[in-house]
Amino acid sequence: MANLEDRPIRISVDNVGKTFKVPHERSNSLKQTLLSFRKKGYEEFKVLADINFKVHEGEFFGILGRNGSGKSTLLKLLAGIYEPSEGSITVNGNLTPFIELGVGFNPELSGRENVFLNGAILGLTTKEIEQKYNHIVEFAELERFMDQKLKNYSSGMLVRLAFSIAIQAHNGILLVDEVLAVGDERFQNKCLKVFAEIKKDPAKTVIFVSHDMGSVQRFCDRAMVVDNGAMIYIGDTDEAAFRYKKLNFPESVFTDTETGEVPFEISVTGADGKRKKHFKFGDTIQVHLEWKKDDRIKNAGVAIFRDDGQYMFGTNTIIDKARVTDSGVTYEFTATLGGAHYFVQSALFGANEDDRVYSIYDGPNFSISTPSTWQGAAFLDHKWQS
Repeated sequence: MANLEDRPIRISVDNVGKTFKVPHERSNSLKQTLLSFRKKGYEEFKVLADINFKVHEGEFFGILGRNGSGKSTLLKLLAGIYEPSEGSITVNGNLTPFIELGVGFNPELSGRENVFLNGAILGLTTKEIEQKYNHIVEFAELERFMDQKLKNYSSGMLVRLAFSIAIQAHNGILLVDEVLAVGDERFQNKCLKVFAEIKKDPAKTVIFVSHDMGSVQRFCDRAMVVDNGAMIYIGDTDEAAFRYKKLNFPESVFTDTETGEVPFEISVTGADGKRKKHFKFGDTIQVHLEWKKDDRIKNAGVAIFRDDGQYMFGTNTIIDKARVTDSGVTYEFTATLGGAHYFVQSALFGANEDDRVYSIYDGPNFSISTPSTWQGAAFLDHKWQS
């Protein structure tokens, strides 16, 4: 994001830590819990330590971390559900949390009644909710179920309703925790479109917690990696995704077992060699593969996937009878794919494809925008005859 640091700070997190006290024995009543603390003591469980970052107005800020890393606890601290044990959090602006399924809902009330209840909690007036009601229900695709009690809703129905209400709140800061992990593919795609619209609004600030690296790379301006309660990295989204993969999926980056280094890197650039994420139809796209000199490496391959996992195209230097240098090769193609987001997979081989040396399964991402003069996943050179 251009001039990010010139924008007002909406969230400031300074030296934040969070510690929970866990009783030694499980207690079934308040009396037993108090006795347990007094007689048998408790253990302190530190969930977060020394967390520091600032989020600016209009920023889409990602937080990556596996389950148990502390990322959801951090989001609850930002939302004011928890108080930090150390440090301080300052929020400048109105905040909408979408961080836990069913929070703010009453299962004994109908879907309609919960729209008004949850909307009021999020700061909407009754008049505003009435004006937005039909849009909320339509977006959630729950027209037939709004008079049913919420306790009869499935988890997918609940998350659709909760998200539909949350995005109607006029607050400037939105906290989102794994919204894409629940719901079917169709609803997830609707959520992605909403994120794309929110991203265009310079007054909206989003904290997006996920372990979906593709979505973080696609939407976020910066990202932070949290592991075992500590902040491992903050900065570029591609680097954050790489650090996350290195921590949690080391088999996908193939680090050198002796040095711990990653001997294989992928970058996407324009024809001028400058790193780039957004291309127009017809642009030249270059995928640069670089590696530490290794006598085993004789060939390289590249595959392009759409962000929904659709395999678009793949080739290698064996098929194309091309050469590689002892430390790299560049694959160049013209952007004739349909308007969408894509990511790169790549592999390095010996003399044949079965002799694989290194692989990267979730490489850098990029997008292509296309004119409205054709439709589909890719442009086919064509002509008409009569």
